[in-house]
Amino acid sequence: MPKKTTRRRFLAAGAATAGSLALAVPAVHGAEKAKKYRTALIGSGWWGMNILNCALEEGRSQAVALCDVDRNMLDKAAAGVNEKTGTEPKKYGDYREMLEREKPEIVIVGTPDHWHALNTIDAVKAGAHVYVEKPISHTIGEGTAMVKAAREADRVVQVGTHRRVSPHNMSGMEFLKGGKAGQIGMVRSFVLYGGGPGEPTPDSDPPPGLDWDLWCGPAPLRPFNRRVHPRGFRQFLDYANGQLGDWGIHWMDQILWWTEEKWPKSVHSVGARHIRRDNTDAPDTQVVNFEFDSFTAVWEHRHFAGNNAEKHNVGCYFYGTGGTFHMGWRDGWTFYPVNPNAPIQHEEPQLHKPDDQNIPELWADFLRCIETGERPVCDIEIGHRSTVMSLLGMLSMKLGRSVHWDGDREICVDAAGTPDAEANALLTREYRAPWKYPEV
Repeated sequence: MPKKTTRRRFLAAGAATAGSLALAVPAVHGAEKAKKYRTALIGSGWWGMNILNCALEEGRSQAVALCDVDRNMLDKAAAGVNEKTGTEPKKYGDYREMLEREKPEIVIVGTPDHWHALNTIDAVKAGAHVYVEKPISHTIGEGTAMVKAAREADRVVQVGTHRRVSPHNMSGMEFLKGGKAGQIGMVRSFVLYGGGPGEPTPDSDPPPGLDWDLWCGPAPLRPFNRRVHPRGFRQFLDYANGQLGDWGIHWMDQILWWTEEKWPKSVHSVGARHIRRDNTDAPDTQVVNFEFDSFTAVWEHRHFAGNNAEKHNVGCYFYGTGGTFHMGWRDGWTFYPVNPNAPIQHEEPQLHKPDDQNIPELWADFLRCIETGERPVCDIEIGHRSTVMSLLGMLSMKLGRSVHWDGDREICVDAAGTPDAEANALLTREYRAPWKYPEV
């Protein structure tokens, strides 16, 4: 059974991988490594290919197969792999057939959120280690089943919350955990991007080469709309959980990384579509309060009013007795001391272009854990907790009231600890036949 990651091991490993940012990416043709993992990708779009390309550049992965229900994306991705490696992978439209025929040792899951659970569970049951994108699931019950499946199969499952290995995030956590911001009583997490009302986009026939029925899979089958695919699905609640389920999980993960508490005890959210008038149905405005035993956390987002008037547009503010610490993305981290005579402290980020990420460092940790049996820095259970935090915010918004969370039992309860039947009904959802919701 993989071992639990220790903070000391993680920091040492992170320091080593951080140095790799300054190194040139090795050429793929002719790369010689002791072990080549048979690697397959499910979901060959933009981000899935980002992960696979990092895996190929690292040198210990052989792309044996790609799977996508959109033949247009699949053909383009396979051609790209062929150009990079000199070998074209097998192409599949159904991931189950791919798992059975190719028997990959590693599977990358880069599908839309509503597919993550089935893809991951089937892959670990087939014997593969899995790198799954965040959020790990569309509903909380799926995540519980994913953790169980990974543990029973004794497979390493790494979640794509790559900020856990970003050098400035790591040093920022050392700063916070070392007490340099004082005692922290509140954390404000946020993504404040511009936008506007938008315009409705009419439904249409799916483009040639897209199996729309299989794209929808276990989720409701709605008419095809080009706002949903490609890359727009996260603003449609049948397939994802809006900005909180997308961007929010990165910052929920930062909060849970910092604190010793594993989950909030209560959550209250309000959200609405004040501005948007397009086809999407996720809230354009949302605020969530998370109450922990020792601090309060807040999430807020909007899809309008560009952020020129504010200092930072994404990240977390940690409010401490010694000052305010901002953990950011492209702007690194910054500490604003309470003492006006003390200097502001800042660290720049070290990110990979073109998409400002740290996937290579996370992939290196993934392979190391496959080889050692240790738990990865973004283990499936860690990713599950961060996803749960986001999904509880969505659950509260849908109910229109607060929810209390019993993290040990993974159920909603009332103030007396009795199961909250109305809230718990939203921990899962009905799957569209013939797909079956994963059992715990």
